[in-house]
Amino acid sequence: MQPQRPFALPKAYHLRRAEDFRRVYARRCAASDAWLLVQACPNELGYSRLGRAVSRKYGNAVARNRLRRLYYEAFRLLRHDLPSGLDLVVSPRSPNEPTLAIVMQSLRTLAGLVARKLERDRKQP
Repeated sequence: MQPQRPFALPKAYHLRRAEDFRRVYARRCAASDAWLLVQACPNELGYSRLGRAVSRKYGNAVARNRLRRLYYEAFRLLRHDLPSGLDLVVSPRSPNEPTLAIVMQSLRTLAGLVARKLERDRKQP
């Protein structure tokens, strides 16, 4: 029997299939700051999902996984404050490692920006 993990993020909140990532990239709706690039597209779910894309230019596997864990934790802590119904793909913009507080602030701001862009695009004929 597996131990309960009450604070873990369910797998339904992760983008895992390549076609989901391709759909987000094809939508071309993005916002960025000095730390993060957030790309998004709407989903038909009542909640947002997170995908993390960290290329090899950001360091070895240890460094890349550290960034992925930071993005995961920021999303886990903020998921109730973020716009719902979006698939988000988060990528680093700086080779330096940010703090969790910086990632949380960037994610909150940028997710709001892409949500407004998607809403504006949806309303235009």
